[in-house]
Amino acid sequence: MLGKLRAREEIVALFKDGQTIAIGGFANHGTPNELIECVIDSGARHLTLVSNDTGDANLTIGRLVHEGRIDKVYCSHIGMNTETVPLKEAGKIDVTLIPQGSFAERLRCGGSGLGGVLTKTGLGTIAEEGKQVIEVNGEKYLLEPALRAEIALVRARTADPLGNLTYRGTSRNFNPLVARCADLTIVEADMMVELDEVGLDHIVTPGVFVDMILAR
Repeated sequence: MLGKLRAREEIVALFKDGQTIAIGGFANHGTPNELIECVIDSGARHLTLVSNDTGDANLTIGRLVHEGRIDKVYCSHIGMNTETVPLKEAGKIDVTLIPQGSFAERLRCGGSGLGGVLTKTGLGTIAEEGKQVIEVNGEKYLLEPALRAEIALVRARTADPLGNLTYRGTSRNFNPLVARCADLTIVEADMMVELDEVGLDHIVTPGVFVDMILAR
């Protein structure tokens, strides 16, 4: 029953140079801040970040930018972070901006075994550059490939011993999508509960998608 709980030291040891890490959260809300600290403490560098944004300067996800751990970012926007923007302009971070709806769908595809999604968003704009255009029933679409990561960091409101997760408020942003898109999913939960405390209808992320839970 306690097989998914892991000590902080064990989680820190999982992060290595060059990994792709997906992180839940939206504009500093619902971010797994303790797990982000684990990444920093690991010393891992040259990481690829998959997240909706890069938070604010030296705050939440922005801490990874501040510490110089990120080489590449796939996200929807970076305007909140006054450190990310100049780093991008100086060529020190490679940023791929993705329309937010397309970003969400690419994560969903990554967690569903799909190769990608067809969308009209971005047709005729710079978002089309380098993308495959596919025609279906006389209509043109961009093929947006699935997004996957080696490790996903998730913030949940509650987790039970099997890893079943619920979310509260803004933590139910990109966290459920991120939880499914990686080879290894690690969860930071506000509260651990017993199996019978969460009704089946309230579970958002089934435990089958969760590999580890940060023990407190």
